Amino acid sequence: MPPTPRPLRKLGFLTIGLFDPADPARGHESTLEIIELGERLGFDSAWLRHRHLQYGISSPVAVLAAASQRTRRIELGTAVIPLGWENPLRLAEDLATVDVLSGGRLNPGVSVGPPMHFEQVKDALYPDTADTEDFSYERVRRLLDLVRGKPATDFSGVEGFEVFSDVVQPHSPGLGRRLWYGGGSLGSARWAGEHGMNFLTSSVVKAEQPDGPWDFAEIQLSLVQEFRDRHPDGEAARVSQGLVVIPTDSASEEQRAKYEAYAAKRLPRTASPQGPGRLLFAPDLVGTSEEIAERLHAHAAFREVDEVAFALPFTFDHEDYVQILTDMATKLGPALGWKPTS
Repeated sequence: MPPTPRPLRKLGFLTIGLFDPADPARGHESTLEIIELGERLGFDSAWLRHRHLQYGISSPVAVLAAASQRTRRIELGTAVIPLGWENPLRLAEDLATVDVLSGGRLNPGVSVGPPMHFEQVKDALYPDTADTEDFSYERVRRLLDLVRGKPATDFSGVEGFEVFSDVVQPHSPGLGRRLWYGGGSLGSARWAGEHGMNFLTSSVVKAEQPDGPWDFAEIQLSLVQEFRDRHPDGEAARVSQGLVVIPTDSASEEQRAKYEAYAAKRLPRTASPQGPGRLLFAPDLVGTSEEIAERLHAHAAFREVDEVAFALPFTFDHEDYVQILTDMATKLGPALGWKPTS
């Protein structure tokens, strides 16, 4: 198998953390157990998706606070927190707190834009300010400034028996270098690079050429290149890829059939851009680790990254995730040149 220009250095995984509304504790416990398993298997990072008003993790920062106390080494990330739902100052406090609790292992990924179904949720989320909220990159800039130690107020010092700081507390100095932007467009890649962030790519990109051609890997490669062209660190700037990857080496026949049916159901959306946002999806990669490694080595964007956070499918069972993660760490990762962290 031909080597890639950038051998795989960091192997991570991403989960949505589904739960039964009648028993949400069990679903959250399953997510924590999966993160613990990831650490035992040597994964470098575990990432949580963010879902509001759904039966998935609505508060990944809180879940990662719990995970930080049940692990000692694995990096913990969010992919991604939609900032349209957040106050940057309050989020900066929460992120810094969890980073301190984790010993500097937090990797917050964020994105911007109006909240999903904003017209239906705005009266609950922003009852007095919905028409004036700014959902642009400015929201990310505010978060960056606050996390990186820019003053949040012009007041500090002692007032009575209390001491006040003008910067977010706790302040975690390294956190500002571990902020990621999750984007699928050239504009997002450009902005993230210019502002010195890290860049999360996923299984979705924006097809910005109206008439094609629409080659997912080539579009994603253009994002990576645009990001690095704009980043102060150039070719050394951190990029992570997050395709849906399902190795089947130790899967049962029933599991293989489930995985293949899942991927087949989602395949039609990969043929052309979807919806008004012109989103183009990557095919899910299902097969043996050898087969998946061969496809990844031929993937134009994968060949330019040395970090991944492979996405786990949304609707599988806990036992399926155990099998998939085990095969990722013991079969697929080594086939890509990765070595587990002890």
